[in-house]
Amino acid sequence: MINNCKVGAIVFFVSDLTRSVVFYRDTLGLPVQVVEGHDGPFAVGDVGDLNLVFIPREARTGESPVVVFSLQGGIDEHAEALAAKGVEIVVPVSESPDGGLSLDFLDPDGNVLSLHQPEGAPRRR
Repeated sequence: MINNCKVGAIVFFVSDLTRSVVFYRDTLGLPVQVVEGHDGPFAVGDVGDLNLVFIPREARTGESPVVVFSLQGGIDEHAEALAAKGVEIVVPVSESPDGGLSLDFLDPDGNVLSLHQPEGAPRRR
């Protein structure tokens, strides 16, 4: 049954909704907007067919999943841009198990996010 499903949303419990919206919208450049729900405001962002949902609620670091964003190239430029914006890089650009390249960094709540580009894609655009 699960093999016919696709991931439709990833939920992040965040300690500060405004800070998270600024990070994902302004730092990462994702279209994120705050909406009013039946339990109060939350935020939604779109990454292709995937929704990222940000719910204000105290949670322990690591309770949210690692999200991998796919790149077609330019990982070094992305790493430099994130570092220039003060984002904590936890694993610098390195080879991933599939032969591509990956980079792990933290969002404001300490959730690990990752960028990945396939083998053979240009490191710079």
